[in-house]
This record gives sequence, structure tokens and C-alpha cells, in this order.
Amino acid sequence: MSTRIIAVANQKGGVGKTTTSINLGTALAAAGRKVLIIDFDPQGNASTGLGIPPSERELTSYDVVIDGAEIKAACKETIIPRLHIVPGDENLSGVETKLSDDPRRSYRFKDAMDAYRESAANDECVEYDFVLIDCPPSLSSLTINAMTGCDAVLVPLQCEFFAMEGLSQLLRTIEVVRGALNSELEIQGIVLTMYDKRQAQSAQVEADVRSFFGSKVYETVIPRNVRLSEAPGFGKPALLYDHKCSGSEAYIKLASEVIQRERERA
Repeated sequence: MSTRIIAVANQKGGVGKTTTSINLGTALAAAGRKVLIIDFDPQGNASTGLGIPPSERELTSYDVVIDGAEIKAACKETIIPRLHIVPGDENLSGVETKLSDDPRRSYRFKDAMDAYRESAANDECVEYDFVLIDCPPSLSSLTINAMTGCDAVLVPLQCEFFAMEGLSQLLRTIEVVRGALNSELEIQGIVLTMYDKRQAQSAQVEADVRSFFGSKVYETVIPRNVRLSEAPGFGKPALLYDHKCSGSEAYIKLASEVIQRERERA
């Protein structure tokens, strides 16, 4: 299977994008896949959650997008075997202004990723099975860059009623990007997150989303789980912090589904 680039995106904040990027990436790596996470969020939470403090972020995704730094130079190893990261930092909040006059502003990440793929094909760097882009909680230049340079979008969707409104806006953006910038862009899948079986609205949202999107929705549902929220404070994915918790088990199942879905697509 060739490298599959997946943007983890939803312009609504607090839906589990970073948690999904970190723990899905870890579970895929544990299954033997080589994984790269691109931290596109100015908060840099994916980097912190994988044990990369600001002092160790010599090159970041900002340098890749703005200054043309090579992805292979910005990659850092994590505590997880086979899982690397291009860190993010607060400088990413200035990308919108920096790129405002660039006619190729939406292609900066794609150009960098194309160069990386060429280097990997020439055995000059690691060829990853999956590249996961942790997008910021907005439909900004960074998110557009991610969608232009990726193969598909994975959408974490919180199990609450207002989630569907944000999803509609995201789907419109995906259609615009597909029409103008990346004709191959597709929705890789929708992942229901923060599911609380004690609340009737979680079940109702799940039923509505499955009814509307059908097989695009993953069978695995990510539960609301305190261990998932605690783990980043220790610089670890939940799968290392507590691999037996319900959140970790859910991401292991999700990784298996992702791998199977990608096999069927190929």
C-alpha cells in the first residue's frame, strides 16, 4: 500500500481531532505501520501529547509551509516505535497573513509532501504507510493546505446535537476544495467521538449520522473517557498511559477498521 495522507479535520473545536490523531497514529504504529503525524494546530497539542516539548521543536510545520523546509528535516521520532511527528507551534497562527499574497498559498503543503514522496521513492528517507494531519479547529489556510495535499479527510464528530451543523459546513468546504484544488479528495470516514451511553442524545446523534452517511461512519465509537483526556498531560498517548481503558481499546479497534477500509479501497 502506498502512502495514504489523511487530514483529521473538523472546524469545530473540542471534538477529538488531536486525541484521534495521536491515538489512531499510535494504534496504527502498534499494528506495524509506519506513521507520520503533521501537527498543523498552533496550540501544538499533538506534539506535546507525544512528548515533544517546545524546546525540542527545532523545525516545525510552520517552517515547512512558510519557509520551504523539507519534511524529512522536520520529522522527529517519538516514544512510539514507527511513529514520527512534524511538530507544530504558535507560529502557525500567522500562516494566514504570511500566505495572503502567495498565488500558490493553498499548495504549500502539497508541494512539500510531493517532494517528500520523491525522496522516499529514492530511498532517501522513510516511506510512511500513513500520514495523519492534525488540523486546527477552523477552516483556515492551514486546513485548506491539508485538504489540498491529502488523499482523504477523516472527520471526528462529537456526539452532541450541534455537531451536525458544523459537519455540514465542513462538507461544503470539502466540495469546494475538490472542485477547485484537489479533484481526488474524498471522505475517508466519520468517527463518532465522546460517546456517553448514559445520555440519550449520544444514541440519537449516532442514529442520525448513521442514517445519513451510512457506511462512511465507522462502526467503532470512541467513548467519553477520562484516561483519554489525562494522557496528554503525561506526554503519552492513551495507549501507553492506560492501554486497558475503554478509550485505548476503541482506538485499537478503529485502527483495525482503518486498515481494513484502506485494503478494500486498494
